[in-house]
Amino acid sequence: MARVSGVDLPKNKRIDVALTYLYGVGKSRAKEVMAKLSGVVKPEVRVKDLTEQQIGLINNLLTKEYKIEGELRRETQAHMSRLTEIGSYRGHRHRRSLPARGQRTKTNARTRRGRRKTVGVGKAASPTGKA
Repeated sequence: MARVSGVDLPKNKRIDVALTYLYGVGKSRAKEVMAKLSGVVKPEVRVKDLTEQQIGLINNLLTKEYKIEGELRRETQAHMSRLTEIGSYRGHRHRRSLPARGQRTKTNARTRRGRRKTVGVGKAASPTGKA
């Protein structure tokens, strides 16, 4: 089991794909890391076939040259709290868990807003006030 920056990488995946399981590492960054380690680690090697030395090289390269996992999460959280503290529009949107980059919210935006809360369901009141 290969462990990089506190995350267990899936055993049966290729190393270039498995690196994308790290927060802050996507396809392009994984490809870039594999290019830097081209003499030592081939991208088509499965995680289970890596040696301890190769895992150490990957781990060292990622931690020294890139912000990933906890460090990146903390930085992102700090940016959001700064926006909230200074009272910017984006800060207000973050505080209310709404989209902050100009997307529409009349429809869509369900990921940020959560499940639908239906309003006005139940028995309709009759005009005379009697049921």
